[in-house]
Amino acid sequence: MKIGFIGLGIMGKPMSKNLIKAGYKLIVSGHGKEAAAELKALGAEVMNSPKEIAAAADIVITMLPNSPQVEEVALGENGIIEGAKKGTVLIDMSSIAPLASRKVAAALEKVGMDMLDAPVSGGEPKAIDGTISVMVGGKQEVFDKYYDVIKVMAGSVVRTGDVGAGNATKLANQIIVAINIAAVSEALILAAKVGVSPELVYQAIRGGLAGSTVLDAKAPMIMERNFKPGFRINLHIKDLKNVLDTSHEVGVSLPLTAGVMEIMQALKADGHEMEDHSSIAKYYEKLANIEIKK
Repeated sequence: MKIGFIGLGIMGKPMSKNLIKAGYKLIVSGHGKEAAAELKALGAEVMNSPKEIAAAADIVITMLPNSPQVEEVALGENGIIEGAKKGTVLIDMSSIAPLASRKVAAALEKVGMDMLDAPVSGGEPKAIDGTISVMVGGKQEVFDKYYDVIKVMAGSVVRTGDVGAGNATKLANQIIVAINIAAVSEALILAAKVGVSPELVYQAIRGGLAGSTVLDAKAPMIMERNFKPGFRINLHIKDLKNVLDTSHEVGVSLPLTAGVMEIMQALKADGHEMEDHSSIAKYYEKLANIEIKK
């Protein structure tokens, strides 16, 4: 089985490496020259266009920034749709709008292709160690057939419905993560401002109801002043834009999400958009004129 992989960024590069480690033959896009060279050194073949990759592969996996890029790679000139054989499957692991996933899937279906939308959560560390969570939308039989391929890259793989359901689930995930980081930041800035050690507050509450994966992942980063991106502010802005656009289309009010979006926009204006989303804490630090430290 040959797998094409398009999108060798923070997440895509380690995910593709895990496929090679598992013994799959990989064809990668040459768009990112340094990453492509790194994968080539590990045994991957490099091709230049999605059309070429689709023609040579049984499965094409995409890990791209947003809906327009997925639509261009899948349906545009020299896109996957032009090179794919009947029976080729697209597994789009990008985080995009659910309605965009359905649009791409409908176009591919006309040429005999199936699609799974399979966005991921977990950030770079979990992409590296192969323990990301994957939320999948698509036909049950297609999910069952390619479950083992996805599981090579993941700790958890759950089908949540038909095409579009994976990205709807990811949007729900991103709401919870963003609001949770904001809550952690508010709590720790309060502790710092009243003169209580944020580190001791963290240790005291992490085993109780306030404990969470987000608290354990992001509180230490904030206190250590480590904002190296596992998931960048600008990418979370993209996800929350998809959240709010989708909520407006279906008639749902999400005031907490809208509030965190404005916090992230303020951080972008201050030049923090390429930092980890734990930089939400910097918004509160600026208001309170104090840093959250151990």
